[in-house]
Amino acid sequence: MEIEKSKAIIEAILFAAGRIVKSSELILVLEKNEEEIHTIIKSMQEDYKANNRGIEIIQVEDGYQLATKKELYEYIYPILDKRTKPNLSTAALETLSIIAYNPRITRAEIEAIRGVSADACVYKLLEYGLIEEAGKADLPGKPMTYKTTDEFLKMFGYSSLKDLPELPRYKLDSNQQIVIDDLVENEENTNNVSENLDNTSASTETSDMETTDKVSTKDINEPHSKQEAPMPEREEDNNLEK
Repeated sequence: MEIEKSKAIIEAILFAAGRIVKSSELILVLEKNEEEIHTIIKSMQEDYKANNRGIEIIQVEDGYQLATKKELYEYIYPILDKRTKPNLSTAALETLSIIAYNPRITRAEIEAIRGVSADACVYKLLEYGLIEEAGKADLPGKPMTYKTTDEFLKMFGYSSLKDLPELPRYKLDSNQQIVIDDLVENEENTNNVSENLDNTSASTETSDMETTDKVSTKDINEPHSKQEAPMPEREEDNNLEK
């Protein structure tokens, strides 16, 4: 019964707040430890899923929020949200991904990676609330750094930046061009397989040749088991002698 009451309290808090509620806030209200709060919310998430509810509890970093299911967005958007949907260009998405994988990165570092100016993309991402300023860097000129926001996590369905897909390993070749290690490894494996097949084929051919040489030598050196019969003497020679 106590657990059911705790669920009702958490549901009411998340509904009324309309924002991400930190775990520390729930711990303070319910007087439970973090593990107990996490267990209760996990049970609530399973209840919502089992009953096919239109809402769910999402986790964002160290907090929770009551939200509608993303599968129902197309029904909710025309009624409640009259704002223009964020339309991110390829350049903006590239800039956003660079910031996501490199928290507290400066604009100059972003431009060094992309090779072009990042001013417009940074301003657009700030406007949409997907990134925010993360303080001054300890570099000459004290440039501003940037990081992603909780809105970014919610929009892309991540609980934290740890859930981001792992980047492929890469290295620079002699021409200072990026080479993906995974592709290099696959190519090396393919070459190794080809070399092994070639070696196996060569060994087979060599073995066949040796076997043929041995058979030929044996045929030459082996004495004939059948001796030829001597020619019979001619009768004429015998008569002459008589």
